[in-house]
Amino acid sequence: MDGFAARACDLSAAGRSQPVRLRIIGESRAGHPFPRRVGEGQAVAISTGAMIPEGADGVLRVEDVRRLDGYVEVSRPLRRCEDVRRAGEDLAAGALALAAGSFIGPAEIGVLASVGCAAPLCSARPRVSLLSTGDELAEVGQPLRPGMIHETNCHVLGALARGAGARLRTPERVGDDPRSTSDAIERALDRADVAIVCGGMSVGEHDHVRASLRELRVQERFFGVALRPGKPTWFGVHERISDQEIERTLVFGLPGNPLSAIVTCVLFVLPALLASVRADPGRCRSTALLASDWPKHPGRADVLPCRLEVARSGLIAHPPKAAGSNLLTSFLHSDALAILPAESARVSAGEQVEIELLRGWAGFGSGHW
Repeated sequence: MDGFAARACDLSAAGRSQPVRLRIIGESRAGHPFPRRVGEGQAVAISTGAMIPEGADGVLRVEDVRRLDGYVEVSRPLRRCEDVRRAGEDLAAGALALAAGSFIGPAEIGVLASVGCAAPLCSARPRVSLLSTGDELAEVGQPLRPGMIHETNCHVLGALARGAGARLRTPERVGDDPRSTSDAIERALDRADVAIVCGGMSVGEHDHVRASLRELRVQERFFGVALRPGKPTWFGVHERISDQEIERTLVFGLPGNPLSAIVTCVLFVLPALLASVRADPGRCRSTALLASDWPKHPGRADVLPCRLEVARSGLIAHPPKAAGSNLLTSFLHSDALAILPAESARVSAGEQVEIELLRGWAGFGSGHW
């Protein structure tokens, strides 16, 4: 506070019988500390943010005193450390400022600056390549011919990847041609930490992605998950030797339907991106009560985009009115993914379900809670 730095012991009797006068011996301003010690019966004018001079142990606010010629008159006692910020209050000497693997956001930048750390050691942001396959896809802004739709997956998944801290390479789109698909995947694998391929993962006559991955010696780790939407999800690893070192690219083959692509990206790709730069990536998981009945078939977990509401009973998850792997608009105003257990044949309103929060990912969330 703006006022006068003084010794509490000099003012223990102030206000009991008569005011106490202290002699003003100088000033301590922000960035310009008073160089001498404060002794008995002395005070130093001080401004907000200035260093407390040696010997003083509290600050009298300027509005609580009366200033005379060369003196300050005080009519109340002063407590030790009154209106003083102590050194080490925010971070004590030897305390951990930021744990390894922390994301560097606005608050972290402020803490680093406060301890004088100008060049923290950071992990490299993962390089992500995106490939969307299908003869039916047209670039956004182009006119649609019969049977075609605008390509959305690269835009949505690209935003998700950037929200997780990735460096996104220019996305690519390729038609349903074996040679073109293989060449495009080979480009996606080049110098990428994570490659995402959307569509072409099924076993139809025009699905060429899995065959191309085998041709390029990408090691399949799994294909197919007990998830609705998102069953035809593929994951593998591509290894190559560069400068006598083995470089690995994580490869995710995601379904082409927009909702399926988003769900599998959130549940599989984003945790992998986080794990590549953090010792403990964690999960944005919680629980909520389902707002309405949801019929389902046992054997696969249903994943529903939902809006969250805060109630006295806890979080309430409102699922969409309709389900479908093509319903991209069901993600509008969604705050979380509700994950309904695989073994259940029906989940009733009021049942507690696990949710994966979306609010941390590139602007998801409607602000309802």
